[in-house]
Amino acid sequence: MDAAEYRKRGKEMVDYIADYLEKVDTRQVFPDVEPGYLRPLIPDCAPQDPESFEDVIKDIENIIMPGVTHWNSPYFFAYFPVASSFPALLADMLCGGIGCVGFSWAASPACTELETVMLDWLGKMINLPKEFLAGKDGQGGGVIQGTASEATLVSLLAARTKTIRRLQSEKPELTKADIMDRLVAYASDQAHSSVEKAALIGGVKMKTVPSDDMFSVCGSALKNVLDDDKASGLIPFFFCATLGTTSCCSFDKLLELGPICNKENIWMHVDAAYAGSAFICPEFRHLLNGVEFADSFDFNPHKWLLVNFDCSAMWVKKRSDVTDAFKLEPLYLQHPHQDSGLITDYRHWQIPLGRRFRSLKLWFVMRMYGVTGLQKYIRKHVRLSHHFEHLVLQDERFEICADVVLGLVCFRLKGSNELNKELLKNINEAKKIHLVPCHLREKFVLRFAICARTVESTHVEFAWQHISQLATDLLKTWKQNHQQ
Repeated sequence: MDAAEYRKRGKEMVDYIADYLEKVDTRQVFPDVEPGYLRPLIPDCAPQDPESFEDVIKDIENIIMPGVTHWNSPYFFAYFPVASSFPALLADMLCGGIGCVGFSWAASPACTELETVMLDWLGKMINLPKEFLAGKDGQGGGVIQGTASEATLVSLLAARTKTIRRLQSEKPELTKADIMDRLVAYASDQAHSSVEKAALIGGVKMKTVPSDDMFSVCGSALKNVLDDDKASGLIPFFFCATLGTTSCCSFDKLLELGPICNKENIWMHVDAAYAGSAFICPEFRHLLNGVEFADSFDFNPHKWLLVNFDCSAMWVKKRSDVTDAFKLEPLYLQHPHQDSGLITDYRHWQIPLGRRFRSLKLWFVMRMYGVTGLQKYIRKHVRLSHHFEHLVLQDERFEICADVVLGLVCFRLKGSNELNKELLKNINEAKKIHLVPCHLREKFVLRFAICARTVESTHVEFAWQHISQLATDLLKTWKQNHQQ
């Protein structure tokens, strides 16, 4: 394919994507395929000779689309949003075209410097304390990670290194192995599984802190666990607080937890993967109060800020805590400006070496929507979640299982877990909408997340009518079966 054909095919692809997104509501939200469906549809080996672009595109519809779960569908209410917008898609196209691998400032200065400035922009939008911003001479700063999971892992590994070095400086007789064997990381019993995975990769113990009736971790619960572990000779070093848990969007109490972590020399990382985007709205910013005690903070613009995957925004209060843990300088990566104090080499802030020009997506979206446009988008989703909550509360057969704060509603039929499992099975087998469940204590709960950029009240109302009718049918059958 030469440049002339690329121009032609590129325009066709833009049209295909635009048509797909404009008409995604006409596609079945969840596919009708079984595991292994794709392999029989394509050859066993790559073709020896080139094939035409037309043939490739034809197979997109015939082979790929039948196996796609349509996250951008207004009938997709599972997991959390996957952000998407036309400005972000255009920026990603440019990112691919430029094709730089921005592991260092010298590898592409614009790639590095735009990222630093965009993370400052975004930090100011959510009113992060200035200690987290790079500015012209700050000690903190932001970086784009691939996912919130990576941000948690990076912060845990940085905390591990910092703790080991501190303890060895205080007690030189301690070996790294002595310390590692006693290190303990903590998170809520509602925290995302990626926190446990980070501890697994980091080779440290992981313990959960019990949450309260609001599914939040408070200071006293953390203190009780810490006191027990310190009495047993363990070394608490890391706590991951969650703002907007995956199960029910609950919020750990940073104002109570932060001072404890600071006093105990425990690195506090704040994972706000979903909820963080809402903090651009002043009415939700209070949910971030206490972040001033944190060492690191992360949220995913690729969830709810119209920046398509992947783009996870992470800030650290003291960037040297991260770079000291990961810094290696082989000759082939060195460059004349690296010790000037004026630049950032982001390879020292992350697990992989290479990185894409992801800040272009933030730049395009923040400029073309503006803060007010992004706030309007967040507020619309929150209104729609409360609309769904209101519909549920009007039906005495159902109950709401957690406070509706942002764009997630946790609900269930009053009754057994088996009844609710059957309801969810019927909902997803009908394939008109898509939901996923969670466990809240002993209850099996259905999650209804407002996800798509194009979702409207009509889609929410359709979803509720569909759920309500399936519940009516199920309860009738359930009653008959249990009377026999």
